[in-house]
Amino acid sequence: MAKDYVLLAVVSLLSVVQQAHFAKQVGSARKKYKIAPPSVTGSPDFERIFRAQQNSVEFYPMFLVLFWTSGMFFNQEITSILGLVYLFSRHMYFTGYAESMKGRIPGFKIGIAVLFILFGLSFVAITTCMMDEYFDFNIAKKISKLFP
Repeated sequence: MAKDYVLLAVVSLLSVVQQAHFAKQVGSARKKYKIAPPSVTGSPDFERIFRAQQNSVEFYPMFLVLFWTSGMFFNQEITSILGLVYLFSRHMYFTGYAESMKGRIPGFKIGIAVLFILFGLSFVAITTCMMDEYFDFNIAKKISKLFP
């Protein structure tokens, strides 16, 4: 059964590596701009890097839940591709934000779009599964009967 979700696991591990990389960037920025923990203010350059990492952390649980739900109930391959797009959007967001406030916007828009798509796929897939399981109503069978 675990082998059935290998692509989801790979993308999840890549997302962990990305989160660790973002955290390391904050540590490097602390040294560069001489901002000792627990301070989170100082140089605007540091503050942008710190906020980029914090915003990524804030969205991470939402991404993981939607990613795994969509992958398990909808389609692992499509979801994995969307997960990779999301990770790329987070990279764009982080590097863009580190450079300027406006630089974060393209990555943010792509990331939000992917989250909405994952939510939609998850919602439809779970609803379909619940209708089949608890109400013995299979939409796929009903639609296939319409097109003999």
